[in-house]
Amino acid sequence: MSGLTEGLIVPARDLPHLAEYIQLAIAPVFLLAGLGAFLNVCAGRLARIVDRARRMEERILATRGSEHDRLVEEVRLLDWRIRTVNAAIFSTVLAALLISAVVILMFAAFLTSVPLGIPIAVLFIGAMIATGTGFAIFLHETRIASRSVRIRNAILEHQAEE
Repeated sequence: MSGLTEGLIVPARDLPHLAEYIQLAIAPVFLLAGLGAFLNVCAGRLARIVDRARRMEERILATRGSEHDRLVEEVRLLDWRIRTVNAAIFSTVLAALLISAVVILMFAAFLTSVPLGIPIAVLFIGAMIATGTGFAIFLHETRIASRSVRIRNAILEHQAEE
């Protein structure tokens, strides 16, 4: 068995401890996977908003009067939503970077025997704050979106000609 462990950075006697560190690192890695899924949702939402804004730009150039003003107001709202989703993405990516640093420091602490518990805890707290902030911003954006869906009276009262 000693032939298999020769040349390892971690001595064979420390392998059970390494297994414990790997088990500890699994929770942050699952968190990273969840953040990745959330980023996918945000990116999809951002793409739909940008596509809608581009379609609106074409219509704005072709309209005048109150219809033009209504479309400009809608594009301004879409621009606000784009900035809001971008803020949620930034906060979530920051959380992912902090979680990655937590995992790296966990292994660095194991390999060097340097006590890094406090920096690891601070980074993890920062990651949770950034995660919560990203979710809160996303919630805010969804509320903006749901409030912006207004069906004009002209449409609600429209009757087809016979």
